This record gives sequence, structure tokens and C-alpha cells, in this order.
Amino acid sequence: MGKTLAEKIIGEHADKKVVAGETTIVKVDYSFTHDASGPLVAKQIKEMDITQLHNPKQSIIFTDHAVPSPRKEISNEHAKLRKFAEEFKLIFHGEGSGICHQIIAEKYASPGKIIVGTDSHSVMAGAVTSFATGMGATDIAVAMALGKTWLRVPETYKVQVSGKLPKNVYSKDVILHLIKLLGADGATYKSIEFIGDTIDSMSMSERLVLSNMVIEAGAKVGLISSDKETERYLKDQGRGDTFRELKPDNDALYEKEFDLDVSNLEPQVACPHAVDNVKPVSQMGNIKVDQVFVGSCTNARFEDLQIVASMLEGHKINSGTRLIVTPASKSVYVKSMELGIIKTLLNAGAVITPPGCGVCFGALGGVPADGEVILTTTNRNFKGRTGNPNAFTYLCSPATAVASAIKGSISNSMDVI
Repeated sequence: MGKTLAEKIIGEHADKKVVAGETTIVKVDYSFTHDASGPLVAKQIKEMDITQLHNPKQSIIFTDHAVPSPRKEISNEHAKLRKFAEEFKLIFHGEGSGICHQIIAEKYASPGKIIVGTDSHSVMAGAVTSFATGMGATDIAVAMALGKTWLRVPETYKVQVSGKLPKNVYSKDVILHLIKLLGADGATYKSIEFIGDTIDSMSMSERLVLSNMVIEAGAKVGLISSDKETERYLKDQGRGDTFRELKPDNDALYEKEFDLDVSNLEPQVACPHAVDNVKPVSQMGNIKVDQVFVGSCTNARFEDLQIVASMLEGHKINSGTRLIVTPASKSVYVKSMELGIIKTLLNAGAVITPPGCGVCFGALGGVPADGEVILTTTNRNFKGRTGNPNAFTYLCSPATAVASAIKGSISNSMDVI
């Protein structure tokens, strides 16, 4: 019997053939943590009396969740992480570098790697054909110390996506639609493999959205086979030598298979307070929007900001709506400045904040007021996610977000172009 992508990658790192359901020890290529959970990782390593990590150049610390620090307590935690990174000679990406998952995609992920991080959205690197997944602080501490971890080989769902996406419909709409079909726990501890002509035609920026959000259906990882687009992306990042072709075998065994024809898919919106509470934008009614946030590891890459800027040309943000934009990384910010995108956003009335998690995590600025509606390009809309349990968070694509910022209510992007 042939192998799925998950079975192939895990088998390579376990130095043996593996099958779904088996538990095994694997070598880890990269382990990482960030300021929200990194202090606990450091504490665990100290308590285990570890004085030297397996390979410091495979262990990474990010400060991205609350940057610049808004409180002395967080500043003290950042200081601890900087000291810990210096002591153990770890790779350190400080404030302003960007969101950990975006930097992992830009600088570290490549086909066939195993990457683990203390964040559920570590799965995003699956778009670059890395088996990437989130783990707890103790597991990451062990992975950093030993260069190994344990994994149960997940069963795989094959999701075939076909058809040309309609204008102003994007991969965010596809993944929201899929999460609605699966349910918030419909793929718990499964590997989701995305295939099909729609996936083949997507840019890496769009593919990263799909892998990023599989965790919202409970999945362990979201994988896409490597191809010419993967090679192009890695070359653009200066890492073309890390490319290799990696795909499942034709006779691989899948637990379930899904076929999605997206030819007639319309923009989707996830309504409060669950990611699988999804409706087409045409069924949303007249919902006033107080704040729009374009940011997060899901949808704040250059291509996303480019969509926003192109739609804002000749428009202003509605007088009753605020727009906050947070680039996913420093490189995204710099490229957007160089090409005039930031200027366009500012001229339209947007507020630009430093690269990082920003409003998504609810820990730094942009917290909505009681009763307000916030429409975001992020990945979660749980009660209190954006910092106020008395606000209402909706999720959508950048195109739907900017259209709604212009109109002042949740709107189809076709209504403003």
C-alpha cells in the first residue's frame, strides 16, 4: 500500500516505514516558541537541568504576540526570553520581525521537514510540504533538548478542490467553507491533504491560508504536495536549494475523501462565536461594522495587502468604521512600503501597526468596545479572542474585509468595484 504525505515525512524522520495509527519517535528539524508560551518552555528546560540543547540552530524563539510590549510584565517576559536565547545560543527573532508562522514559512520550512511549535497555527508550514504542528510547552522543551519528539501518525483526509474561483473569491473562502462542512472537531488529529486543479493554480500565499486554518477543524496538519509553485516560492526566499518534489503515492490509503467544486463559491463569513458558524456573504444581512482588521498569520502577506490597496484606490474608509492593518513580517512591510501600498492604505484612512500578531491575539491595541462588531482576516472568532468578550468577531478574506470597511457594513467585494 502506498503512503500519504504524512506517512512519508514521518517515516523518513523515524528511519522506518510507518502507517496511520502508529506511534513513533521522530527527529525534529526545527522547534520554536514565542513570547506567549516561550517563558514556560524556558522554565521547563531549566527544571529538567538541561544545560545544552541538541542543536541551537534548530531551536527558535520569537517575540511577536505583544510587540512592542504594552506592559512592564510583558517586557520582563521578553527580557527573560532574550536572556534565555543568548544563554543557549538559540536563533532569536525579536520585536518587529513578524509573526512566527510567517517567518517559519519565509526562512525555514521546506518539503519533507518536521517542524513543531508552541502554537496551534504552526500547521501553516504544511503548505510548504513540511509536517508542521503545534505542541505544548513541555513537548517543545523536550524537542529542543533532544532534537526528537513523539508523534502518532495521523489518518489522512484527502480534499480535492476543483474549479476556477470566481472573481474576488479566495482560499480564505475555500477553507471557511470546508470548516463549515467538517465542523470545528470534524478532523481531530487528522492530516488533511489538499489536491486538485484549484490548489495547483494557487500561489503560495493562498496555500498558506489553507494549511493555517486546518486546525480550526481539529486537524493535526494540513499538507500540500510540493510543485513548481513551491520551488518558485523557495527561490524567491533565497532557499531554492531546499526544494524537492514530494507527493503522496497514487495508491495511498485515505480515511475519507472530499470533493469540492468551488466554481460558484461566493465570499464566506464566519460568524460569532465559532469558526464553523459560516455563511455566504449574501446571507449576512445589514450588519454594521465598527472595526476591520487586516492582519495575522492567516492573511497579512504582501499579496493580501496588495488586494486591500487595489480596492482602496479612489475610496475612503467609511466614517463610522476603523481599519487597522498589521503586516505579517518585516519583509512584507518593507515590500509594501517600497511599492506604495502602505501610502495607499494610509491615504484611505487605515492605521498601520508594526509586524506581529496585533489585534488577532487581543493583547496589543485595537481591542473593540463593548457591543462592537469587528470583521477580521484572522483565524479565530471565539468570544473574547480580540480582547473583549462583549464584542462580536467575524472572519473573512481581505477582499471582503476592505469592501466592508468602505461600505461600513459586511459587504461583498463586488459591491465596491
